[in-house]
Amino acid sequence: MANPEANKEEGAAAAPAAAGGIKAWLPLIVAVVAMPALAFTTTKFVLLPKLQNAAGGAPKAEATAAAPEKESSSSEGGSKEGGEKSGNSKGKVNVALSKMLVNVSGTLGTRYLMTSVTLVGNTPDFKNKIDDNKDQLMDLATGTLSSKTISDLEKPGERNVIRSELMTVLNNALGGPVIQEIYITEMAIQ
Repeated sequence: MANPEANKEEGAAAAPAAAGGIKAWLPLIVAVVAMPALAFTTTKFVLLPKLQNAAGGAPKAEATAAAPEKESSSSEGGSKEGGEKSGNSKGKVNVALSKMLVNVSGTLGTRYLMTSVTLVGNTPDFKNKIDDNKDQLMDLATGTLSSKTISDLEKPGERNVIRSELMTVLNNALGGPVIQEIYITEMAIQ
């Protein structure tokens, strides 16, 4: 016959083994539950703000670009042209180069790129310097943009590459670091 004490020992040995199995899996369960929450929090509160700051706050600037234009024409009696906008206290001056239309490289003229950019500087004569060299700057910008292929334009982060290439080319033409920032306000491929 079965010994009742032997059954007790088997039951006591089985209970710690079952509890030890769950305890062994506990770190894995916690990691699987906590990692998505940690990834979301890190992305939302650390990475995205850093990316927006590195990009010069472009999404915010595009959203508020129309407001300073209205303000400058009404508060200063319309003395500023529509291409120039100055709005903040840091003395930044914005000048728009709009509707640059170029053929995309490698498409035999069947595809085109339409782009508008806003140049930002902080010198008092920034607008005059851009206006005096506008034709040259437009030529250099369209030359830079027309060298891009469809595959180049579809790469992630290509807007930042275009922005930095334009900044280099245009500042070289102006003889120094005159342009502080470039915002790409429109970009369409047809």
